[in-house]
Amino acid sequence: MPDAAAKCRILVVEDEEAIRRGLCDVLAYQGYVPNGVESGEDGLREALANAYDLVVLDLMLPGMNGFDVCEAVRAELPEQPILMLTARGSEADILAGFARGADDYVTKPFSVSELVARVKALLRRSGRARAEEQPPFDFDRWKVVPASGRAHCGDTAVELSSRELAILALFARESGRIVSRRMLLREVWGFSNPERIETRTVDMQIGKLRRKIDRGEPSAIETIRGAGYRYTAGRS
Repeated sequence: MPDAAAKCRILVVEDEEAIRRGLCDVLAYQGYVPNGVESGEDGLREALANAYDLVVLDLMLPGMNGFDVCEAVRAELPEQPILMLTARGSEADILAGFARGADDYVTKPFSVSELVARVKALLRRSGRARAEEQPPFDFDRWKVVPASGRAHCGDTAVELSSRELAILALFARESGRIVSRRMLLREVWGFSNPERIETRTVDMQIGKLRRKIDRGEPSAIETIRGAGYRYTAGRS
């Protein structure tokens, strides 16, 4: 398996022993280093005590449920990638998971290939596998350095999450072109069927990013009503 996979540690929080063991076996076969725990309380303690590249978190846990674990982990570790497992496939439950901090989800029952694809995509989006290989690039007044997770403008530096870095890279690549919310959901969030998802997650993330980089200046990210967003390099 690739060295990048072998370096990635994955925490599996799942109360059903057969599923937990199966998930760990699959992840180990793919070259990852999994660790399985059975309760929400144990999952939270383990996630906060040790460094993991990804947390695979079941929603329906006895005691502390997956929503609460996800929210607690996100509060302490804002950049922790979290993949939620849910038997609840309704849009309301899925959006609730995102609202509590999940990055992606897999609905039970799921295939091994789907799970592995989601894990790989989330690790890739989070930058855990190849962040050091991404070259710096310019965005408006900022020099963005993915390897350090920062953007610099003169003496000012801001910290950027892996998702914010991915959004800026997409806008820089598509400079002058309209980037739809569906494109953002596909390219940054990794959804294969973004047209089926109705969510304000993108708008909330863009708003947060604007507050970081605009610094009281007119926003470099223009909202195109009903279409998406546009960034134009070298604007006045």
